[in-house]
Amino acid sequence: MIRSLLIANRGEIACRVIRTARRLGIRTVAVYSDADAQALHVRSADEAVHIGPSPVRESYLLGDRIIAAAKATGAEAIHPGYGFLSENAAFAQAVLDAGLIWVGPNPASITAMGLKDAAKKLMQEAGVPTTPGYLGEDQSEARLKAEADAIGYPVLIKAVAGGGGKGMRKVDDAADFLDALASCQREAASSFGNEQVLLEKWVTNPRHIEVQVFGDTHGNVVHLFERDCSLQRRHQKVIEEAPAPGMDAETRAAVCRAAVDAARAVDYVGAGTIEFIADGSEGLRADRIWFMEMNTRLQVEHPVTEEITGQDLVEWQLRVASGEPLPKAQDELSITGWAMETRLYAEDPAKGFLPSIGTLERFDIGPSYRTDTGVEQGAEISPFYDPMIAKLIAWGPDRDAARRKLAATLEATAIWPLKTNAGFLVKALHHPAFAEARLDTGLIAREGDALLPDATPSAAALARGAATLAAPGRIGGFRLNAAPRNEGRFLLDGEAVTVAVAPSDATNVATSAIVAEAGQVWQLLPWRAGGAGKADASDGAILSPMPGRIIAVAVTQGETVTKGQKLLTLEAMKMEHSLLAPFDGVVATLNAGEGGQVSEGTVLVKIEPAEAA
Repeated sequence: MIRSLLIANRGEIACRVIRTARRLGIRTVAVYSDADAQALHVRSADEAVHIGPSPVRESYLLGDRIIAAAKATGAEAIHPGYGFLSENAAFAQAVLDAGLIWVGPNPASITAMGLKDAAKKLMQEAGVPTTPGYLGEDQSEARLKAEADAIGYPVLIKAVAGGGGKGMRKVDDAADFLDALASCQREAASSFGNEQVLLEKWVTNPRHIEVQVFGDTHGNVVHLFERDCSLQRRHQKVIEEAPAPGMDAETRAAVCRAAVDAARAVDYVGAGTIEFIADGSEGLRADRIWFMEMNTRLQVEHPVTEEITGQDLVEWQLRVASGEPLPKAQDELSITGWAMETRLYAEDPAKGFLPSIGTLERFDIGPSYRTDTGVEQGAEISPFYDPMIAKLIAWGPDRDAARRKLAATLEATAIWPLKTNAGFLVKALHHPAFAEARLDTGLIAREGDALLPDATPSAAALARGAATLAAPGRIGGFRLNAAPRNEGRFLLDGEAVTVAVAPSDATNVATSAIVAEAGQVWQLLPWRAGGAGKADASDGAILSPMPGRIIAVAVTQGETVTKGQKLLTLEAMKMEHSLLAPFDGVVATLNAGEGGQVSEGTVLVKIEPAEAA
């Protein structure tokens, strides 16, 4: 067994690996950037090494520094986690060349499955069913447009080196293809250093089914059953579960057999995931499920597989990397109960899910079956990394029990002052289509605003918060010796509200109150403490919602624009964000140039009504 391990990652997955390593008696080494100097994974490891500034290109993506850290600390092995360098074949080979153990698949397997077009060709040769599409070397606009027209719309553009929903665009109409292609290629080049794409037919009623596979150095390959990751937003998974709803034994056997065949085709060693797309219009059927891609690493959603099988997949990784055979044979693995996982993000659903950065002044997760996190109260959610706060996992004897447990955890979660998607997730878990397992990857997009959390708390929740502020004579609108209940004026997240509440006789009264309900959190202030409330923000000033880089400017100063027209594109938190005109008017001020770095709150564009210009 490996005796010392460096984790070439950060946050939740680094903490997850450290937890298993500690249980196995393995010494751990963390690496960290400037932004992560006080991070939980750094303090959880036995030793930690600083590897550079905060941007990932200057720290977590520098393989030579990570290998040097392993050598300097006497680590025998490197675990890459997920993301960053986890699927980088060159880094894996460099680890091996340095005389270290690579906790992952062979570099050749990573290379074989790393490019989606080459992987699909390989799977076709292995007899694994694949979706119709274009995998050609000719990447000219004309050829790609012609192939898309031939496939028929809607069509999906995918970066061949992509993952995590990046470098992917659905195109519904031929007229939109070239714009979508340019955006996809730009994002792919930025995220993966490779702008090459493939095309796939968009599947009707698509469901995302994936199978966990594991191989060892003794020629054994097994599957640990399937997961359903169909609930997605912009191609990114929102809620994952295992097993897949509606999967009968015959279909499960066929899909899992195909996954094992795919792994064997590349002599796979370690943890991997074979992702399939299913046409769910007639339920799950073996002849309507096709290979999409293979992730040659541990998946974010691996806990749901652990919970239904009773296996620790990180332990499996470490044992396989140590040269041991797989801990279990196929006939020793079975499914028990149901598990669901969701990703709790620091983001604001009311503002297009823009990341919310800052300090976690309050970090209360509701009663949880399992919480995997890399942060704690007082931690910073920085603009440099993915804004995931935690993974919440629930297990139950059946799907509905797991769903209800997960919803209850989110409903009791209170995080402040950062905005989170907890309220959105509560709505999703309770939505009739999800509750009844009527799943497809377009569910969230179709429902739109119906899944957005309530903008204001209920009267009962407001009254509970106001009661802590309602000392006699303290709150505007209260009178001494008044009737038992009064209407008090408060500020709720800066907006004036009137609340019916009984004045308190308390002498030690809070200066503010947190109102929490169904995963949503608001701050309530006394009227006098808050002043006159928010100013009107509809003045045409377009501010940068976060620090980032301008990657495209679509207008010029003096240009006439219409409401909803794209003005510019900001790249931040590894995503592209389009900033739009709030109303018809003229670009009076333009303070943004392509390639420029901007701070949060910077006025980038000022739109004036046409008559005022």
